Amino acid sequence: MSASTPEISVVMPTYRRPDLLARCLKALLAQTLEPHRYEIVVVDDGKEDRCREQVERIAAMTPQPAIVYRRPAVGRGPAVARNAGWRAARAPMVAFTDDDTMPDPAWLARGLAAMRANPQWVAAAGQVRVPPPLELGGADRPARPTDHELMTRGLETAEFVTANAFVRRPVLVAIEGFDERFLRAWREDSDLQFRLQAQGSVGRIDDALVWHPVRPERWGVSLRQQRNVFFDALLYRKHPAIYRARVRPVPPWDYYAIVALTVAAPFVEMRGEPRAAALMLAAALLLVLRIAVKRLRRTSLAPSHVCEMLCTSAAIPFLSVYWRLRGAWHFRTPFL
Repeated sequence: MSASTPEISVVMPTYRRPDLLARCLKALLAQTLEPHRYEIVVVDDGKEDRCREQVERIAAMTPQPAIVYRRPAVGRGPAVARNAGWRAARAPMVAFTDDDTMPDPAWLARGLAAMRANPQWVAAAGQVRVPPPLELGGADRPARPTDHELMTRGLETAEFVTANAFVRRPVLVAIEGFDERFLRAWREDSDLQFRLQAQGSVGRIDDALVWHPVRPERWGVSLRQQRNVFFDALLYRKHPAIYRARVRPVPPWDYYAIVALTVAAPFVEMRGEPRAAALMLAAALLLVLRIAVKRLRRTSLAPSHVCEMLCTSAAIPFLSVYWRLRGAWHFRTPFL
C-alpha cells in the first residue's frame, strides 16, 4: 500500500438532505484516526446541486482526509449509491454509514483496529445508538417515545445495519456488493449480511459507535413505511430459511384476518345474514384495537399520538397485505 492510499474508506450515500450531510461530514472530520489514513466518499443519490455544493464547500476547508463526491451513473436507491461508493473507494477496508448519523470520534480507529485484530472476519457491525427524546420543559428525563421513535430505536439491537458496518473490499468485489433490486433503505443490509456470512465470519465491534438521532416525520409515517414490505418478499425469495428463522418466523396472520373479515362482511350481508356480517366486522375491529394497544404499550400516550395510532392501525393491515402480495407476485415467490 502506497503512502497516498488510505487504509479505510468511508462510504456515505445521501439523498437531498444537505444539512444532515454537513452534520455527518463534520463528525467524520473529527475522527481520532489520522486524516491521511482515511477518505470519505459521498454518493449523491438525489443528484442535486445543493448536496454537491455542500460537499465541495467542506472539502475545500481541509486537504485531508480526502472527500470525494460521486453520483450514480444509472439507477437509484441506497443499494445503487453504496455500490457506486465502494467501487470508487481506494482503501482495502470500507466503512458504511448514512447521512443522518453522527459517528463517534473514535469510530474509525476502533473499527479499523478490530478488523485488523480479527483477520478471519470478512465484515463487522458496529454499535448504533439512538438518543432518547426529552420531555418538553422537563429536566433531562427521557419521555415515552412515539411509535416512529421506537421503530428507530430498533437499530440499536439490529444484527447488521449499513449505518455502521465495516467490510473488506475484496469480499464486496467477490459478492458484487449490494443487490440493486432493493430500491428503498430496507432489507438491503440484511441481504448483504446473509451473503457476507456465506463468505466467512461477520464480527461485532460494540465500541465502534455511531449515533442515529430520530428524524422528525410527518403524520402517518407508519403508513408510508408499509411499502417496505414489498422488499421483504425479495429477501424471502433469496433467503427463505434464514428469513423465517431470524427475520419473521410467521406471517402476520392478524393482518390477513382483518382484511379477510372486512372484505367478506359485505358479501355476507348481501346474502341476508346481517348478524354474521356485523360479527365479522366486530372481530376485525377488535383485532385492529389489539394492534393499536400493542403499539401504545411502550409509546407516547399524548392525545395526538393515540389518535394517530388508532387511525393508522386500522389502515396498516390493508396496506401491508397489499404490498406483501404485490411483492410476492413481482418476485415470483410464495411469500405471505
